[in-house]
Amino acid sequence: MLNILFITADQWRGECLGVAGHPLVKTPNIDALAADGTVFLNHYSNAAPCSPARACLYTGLYQMTNRVVRNGSPLAARFDNVALAARRVGYSPTLFGYTDQSADPTGLPPADPRLKTYEGVLPGFDVRVRVPEDEKLYLSWLRAQGLDFASPAEAHLPIRDVGRITDAPPAYSKDQTQTAFLVDEFERYLGEQETGSPWFAHLSFLRPHPPFVVPSPYNTMFSPDDVGDFHRAPTAAEDAAVHPLIGLAHQVADVSHFAPGMTGRVADLSEADFRQLKAAYFGMIAEVDAQLGRVFAAIKAAGAWDDTFVVFTSDHAELMGDHYALGKGGYHDQSQHVPLVIRDPRVPTQGHRVEAFTEAVDIYPTLLAAMGSTPGHVGDGSSLLPWLSGDEPTRWRDAAHWEFDLRDVAGQIAERLLGVDSTQLGMAAIRTYRWKYVHFAALPPLLFDLVADPDNLRNLANDPAYASVRIEMAEKLLGWRSRHLDQTLALTELTPAGVVRAPSLR
Repeated sequence: MLNILFITADQWRGECLGVAGHPLVKTPNIDALAADGTVFLNHYSNAAPCSPARACLYTGLYQMTNRVVRNGSPLAARFDNVALAARRVGYSPTLFGYTDQSADPTGLPPADPRLKTYEGVLPGFDVRVRVPEDEKLYLSWLRAQGLDFASPAEAHLPIRDVGRITDAPPAYSKDQTQTAFLVDEFERYLGEQETGSPWFAHLSFLRPHPPFVVPSPYNTMFSPDDVGDFHRAPTAAEDAAVHPLIGLAHQVADVSHFAPGMTGRVADLSEADFRQLKAAYFGMIAEVDAQLGRVFAAIKAAGAWDDTFVVFTSDHAELMGDHYALGKGGYHDQSQHVPLVIRDPRVPTQGHRVEAFTEAVDIYPTLLAAMGSTPGHVGDGSSLLPWLSGDEPTRWRDAAHWEFDLRDVAGQIAERLLGVDSTQLGMAAIRTYRWKYVHFAALPPLLFDLVADPDNLRNLANDPAYASVRIEMAEKLLGWRSRHLDQTLALTELTPAGVVRAPSLR
């Protein structure tokens, strides 16, 4: 059995890798992993924000089946996941960080504390270190080093220029980041493993998730002047005019979530502010890459590198100023295109680059195949192991797909502002190399020519000249949804000879 190292970052854009050819961001440790493995250059998250994205990642099921539509939506206990699958073959899967999977309330007593948080732990994981939003464990670690903060908000304040977008660092150092804290714990865990006893570690890093603040030297590693242009219209109003979803985001997104001590709307930030935030975001990526270097070095020092299967990816990406927005969700690639690098020590020829569309739902079958575990349900993804050997599967998808749900069950903000009920706020997108079609339950559809309009600024859905393209893409989307309805029992039939199960063609 192989050791399994399953690494997730949070809000990491797919192009922000040296190996992907980014002109500014350098990620030497991830690049080295790619040189020793395979990088997937068109990999997409299937949902956003965190809980929906991770539900797809952990179960291999699209949102249409797992129905985790927002942070706080329960993940039904009937679904299998990567941790449960690991246990079936003898691993003790161990979590460092968080999974943000809300408990299934079925059968739980009303006062159960698990029903008061969306930050639940995916069933099957042992918890070595849990880092929820209150960051209590991390703050106590800082306190032991002489840094006493009353809250995460205080800990992540810049040391100067509070209330402004600034390149000022926080009070903690590069060796005291939350990422460094988790790596320290992983190193201790690694030193406790018995020789010949395979382990499964899930390193779930929060960064480069906001707040966008990073210690020296990463806070000034990138100049705002060098971060490149943004994908957006000349004005926020023109961008919002493309679709009501963008107008809603501009109306409700508050900068306080992204920049400690700030107030106001994200859409009202200046060009200079967006550039400074982007420079900090790139610095946060560099900081995580440096800490990953520590992880890989520790495994090598323990003599376990040649027995360790490694997956590095992100739950979803980050708009980072594109379309005058920060955060994630919606139909833009910048929210859903994420990195994926996989290393299988059993594969002799490495350094493959895959341009085909791959998706988060492919991680579940890939990890199960690497572990030799049988799926507990019929998933929506396919194992990526053939790609690692340079073999292109005979049947593969020709598009990327994702879903996004705008509903606000508790607050009803989107429902009130858009004038529709919660069940009408779903969205599904299909993206080929040429076209992107987005269908909404109640809002207007979208069609973009990605060659002529890579920034998604001209909606062709109602242009008669593109009616045939819209029909074709809508039919492809409908076919995708029809094929990926829950097949767990639909591929089972009771006959006079007993139970018959059809082979999955996915």
